[in-house]
Amino acid sequence: MKKYILDLTVKQVERISPKHVLLKLTDDAPLPDMLPGQFVEVRVDGSETTFLRRPISINFVDKTRNELWLMVAMIGEGTRQLGRLQVGDIVNCVLPLGNGFTMPAESAEHILLVGGGVGVAPLLYMGAEMRKAGIEPTFLLGARTKADLLEIELFMQYGRVFITTEDGSEGEKGFVTNHSVLQKEHFDRIATCGPKPMMVAVARYAHKAKVECEASLENMMACGLGACLCCVEKTTNGNLCVCKEGPVFNVKQLLWQI
Repeated sequence: MKKYILDLTVKQVERISPKHVLLKLTDDAPLPDMLPGQFVEVRVDGSETTFLRRPISINFVDKTRNELWLMVAMIGEGTRQLGRLQVGDIVNCVLPLGNGFTMPAESAEHILLVGGGVGVAPLLYMGAEMRKAGIEPTFLLGARTKADLLEIELFMQYGRVFITTEDGSEGEKGFVTNHSVLQKEHFDRIATCGPKPMMVAVARYAHKAKVECEASLENMMACGLGACLCCVEKTTNGNLCVCKEGPVFNVKQLLWQI
């Protein structure tokens, strides 16, 4: 897909948790086509210590409002600076980058989307695009506590939602791979994004259940174009740049111990 460098305008800022901010960006011209699972490299202006762009998953694309949604986890100086953006500010973005999730080929496919923490972000757009194609996804979302769950009401607009929290404050207590829905139902395919230990556990479940599974990796991606080599992942096809060859991979390509 063609890549663009765009100065987008902050249309709306939502504080969705003490640690997360949702930026809704727009442009005078129609936004380019973007696929679920792709990401954006965002330039961080106004920070004397942040020199590299920050990779942010595409959370949602609202074509009717010409909006691009980016969910930012404010964990470092760069992302904290993005969290300080206000309506009307300009954000320079390189997009769309990477390869997205495989969309279902048949409406009868039973697809499970598994996310943890800020890793739920790309699954919202994936679920919305599936629903647009007449397919109801099943979401399995995990967090440490109820307060850490993100965009749950939005996920409910597009499919069934199952929840786990480590402390049991919402949904079933435990990790996503412990949820009872995995024992009750069979899925044709799984897509997952979140902390690596969670994705490895999901890949292990998929392997045992003989289900195809894709994972969106969160390696450090500085350039987004495969030039800096800092995001390299060892795979069955050799060392690959996650930003260019991924971030979505079939877990069979990954050299994870599952």
